[in-house]
Amino acid sequence: MSGSAEMAGVQPLTFRRFKDGDHKPLAWQQEIFDADHSHKCPTYVQSTPPCQGSCPSGEDIRGYLNIVRGIEKPPAGVPWQEYAWRRLTDANPLPSVMGRVCPAPCESGCNRNEVEDYVGINSVEHFLGEWAIEHKLAFPKPATTSGKKVAVIGGGPAGLSAAYQLARKGHSVTLFDERAELGGMMRYGIPGFRTPRAVLDAEIQRILDLGVEARMNCRIGTDVTMDQLRADYDAVFLGLGAQSGRPLAVDGADSPNCVTATAFLKAFNDGRMRFVGKRVVVVGGGDTSIDVATVARRLGHIEHTHEGDRPEAVIAGHAAHDVASVSARQGAEVTLTSIFTVDKMQANKHEVEQALSEGIAIRGGLVPVAVIRDASGRATALRVARCEAKIVAGRLDIKQIEGTEEDIEADLIVSAIGQAVDFTGLESLNNGKGGISADKNYQVQGQPGMFVGGDVVRPHLLTTAIGHGAIAADGIDRHLNAEPLDKRPKIDVHGFDLMRKIVEKGLPVGHIEEPLRGTDLSTGAIHNYENRSDRYVIAHTELFLGHFPYTPRNRRKVVTLTKDEALSNFEERVLPLLEAQAQAEAKRCMSCGQCFECDNCVVYCPQTAVFKVSKTKSTTGRYVDTDYDKCIGCHICKDVCPTGYIQMGLGE
Repeated sequence: MSGSAEMAGVQPLTFRRFKDGDHKPLAWQQEIFDADHSHKCPTYVQSTPPCQGSCPSGEDIRGYLNIVRGIEKPPAGVPWQEYAWRRLTDANPLPSVMGRVCPAPCESGCNRNEVEDYVGINSVEHFLGEWAIEHKLAFPKPATTSGKKVAVIGGGPAGLSAAYQLARKGHSVTLFDERAELGGMMRYGIPGFRTPRAVLDAEIQRILDLGVEARMNCRIGTDVTMDQLRADYDAVFLGLGAQSGRPLAVDGADSPNCVTATAFLKAFNDGRMRFVGKRVVVVGGGDTSIDVATVARRLGHIEHTHEGDRPEAVIAGHAAHDVASVSARQGAEVTLTSIFTVDKMQANKHEVEQALSEGIAIRGGLVPVAVIRDASGRATALRVARCEAKIVAGRLDIKQIEGTEEDIEADLIVSAIGQAVDFTGLESLNNGKGGISADKNYQVQGQPGMFVGGDVVRPHLLTTAIGHGAIAADGIDRHLNAEPLDKRPKIDVHGFDLMRKIVEKGLPVGHIEEPLRGTDLSTGAIHNYENRSDRYVIAHTELFLGHFPYTPRNRRKVVTLTKDEALSNFEERVLPLLEAQAQAEAKRCMSCGQCFECDNCVVYCPQTAVFKVSKTKSTTGRYVDTDYDKCIGCHICKDVCPTGYIQMGLGE
């Protein structure tokens, strides 16, 4: 590392393959070596990288990063941006939205964290989504149609994902949603300065352009019965979402100005609420609570209000805040409380930092005790107490510390402690736990042809709902084709498809085995190749991390606002990377579990046993091979392989 990097306080690399003083042979060397040779030889194993294994949408992250960086070449005439976007949208049809709001569990799992910092996967996804919108890319319609009809209930991420995948498979899809516009919580929950409506509309329209029909303002269970749907359609997908908020479970929580986060955000996103009270208290700790707090900070309060203009009246739908446009607004004092300490809160750490910079007070380790009310019944404060909270055997354990109670004054109290499903008219589907039970294919138990996904299965991330929708669409497709619903792979994500690359290059496919592996009879894969992507996630311990120099992450520009600047500022805060930045960031990807053509194995093989596949026969994933007449099993190729693609096997 350079002296300037050390001077700047940069963390040194955390890994070296060989350390000073290493001189003893490793255990496996003692076990397998016989004089100058061993019975093990290199085999080329494609594995799933932890980013993909951590992605609830199941994106082929390594695949599109390798396209962006220039390792995998697109077919002639296809821009690399489009080719990468199409690889990405095989799994996720909403990359521009997810590139902004997904908390990116893929980045937490990234093996590059063992070098210096994760790869900015989310930011590259954001760039590709924006490029596709700017260049008006569309999804290709299927060549044939099945004649089968599927009803998709719910226009949120789960329903949109299922509709997209089903339409691509040639089925006729009708989306039903009780709201006026599609998007679910992406539109009615997340504020517009995090998901710009023009971006959301563009990505939804692209799905509708596949021929998906949308029936809005239509609630299943009341406007249309489930029996009618089962009679009119060949299959049904339930993406009901969980858009009913959970109130605080304390005395006084029924006060008119004590509301749920979902109701608060819906009133804001509908454009009905334009200011809040002077003092707002949000109870939560997750991303939704941060959204509520930052919205409240931006709305502020007005000095002189009428009773009908109070926030709770607007949230209930009784009034509009037109008065706000002619009144002098001032910043609201916003406090966010969580039962967990601030460092243990579930919210995205970046969003927490932004909220703090905007002057929002975040207080951890507090549990609500009661809502304090005045003579009219309105809340005036939230009584809280210090607590210790932890998860024990999957259950939340909260221990209140006696004698630590205090009151936090409030004109509006917002509960962001969870969401619930509204089963009105669909009570028979409730499993008694506020959700719908399903199998591994997301088929409703005991209901062939009825599938489910999203928060109604398990409240989680938007990207999780997208993954549910895709898996359910596969199940629906097999059901419509009278095929058995087979067991899903252990690692249920999209991966690099060597066969696709061979076909794209016009090479003969030859003999194929499932799962794909190379034999001496095959022209479809190199002799010693095996695809274990469906069952093996490669860990950083299998990589040669010493190959990778310190390279700082290319960060998106984030507009950080002060307390005063946040007031009335509804502009987007996260800006996409420039093209050169996106390519540079993709080059930080270590391509875990797949060859990125570094030539280390060829250069360092002392027997010249490892060789490049001739250019007329090579593709991505088919770059090097081994001459076993020369190989002595010395393991050097494995030791210098940065990606862990070379494993020592064969002959066992």
